[in-house]
Amino acid sequence: MTRSNFISALLASVALAFPAAAMTAQSPITAGQVAVALDSVGMNTTAEQVVVPDDVVAKTSAPALKVESMEFWGDRQLKVRLGCVNPGECLPFFVAVRGSKAQPVLAAVADRPPAANLPVKSDSTSFTLMAGSRATLLLEGDHVHIQVPVVCLQNGAVGQTIRVASPDHKQTYVAQVTGNNVLRGRLQ
Repeated sequence: MTRSNFISALLASVALAFPAAAMTAQSPITAGQVAVALDSVGMNTTAEQVVVPDDVVAKTSAPALKVESMEFWGDRQLKVRLGCVNPGECLPFFVAVRGSKAQPVLAAVADRPPAANLPVKSDSTSFTLMAGSRATLLLEGDHVHIQVPVVCLQNGAVGQTIRVASPDHKQTYVAQVTGNNVLRGRLQ
């Protein structure tokens, strides 16, 4: 066997050894697809506000995306981690969301779909309340106003919804940060 025939046979065997899945076509994930996923968790976002890296791809042309987390990233910008509902369709990835509508919608947690109850992080310089700090939770009902001492379970900035607990950790609540050491919640 000549050297060139040997090299050709070697290359052919290597090409055949690759799995067919490695040679399947992949479709880029678009800003529009990400905007639809963000809308599903209550963030009114347009495709123009979303910046998707060029190398984010899926095995299908229209994968179902899920929002996994959000993090404040600079001034009026979010870094959002997404993934495919079917894990085999794509790897998790990050996108940037910018603009005035790029803030998480803070509706009552009971009115939001379960997928919208996502961890939202900020850089430590913008936190109003830190995890472990004590605060006052103002619970309001139709004819009732209650002040409850609580311990923060998450960091939070004004406007964010975080989890808090009673000092003995027997009760947990979800409340919106309204100021320094003050949170507001609603009795159901």
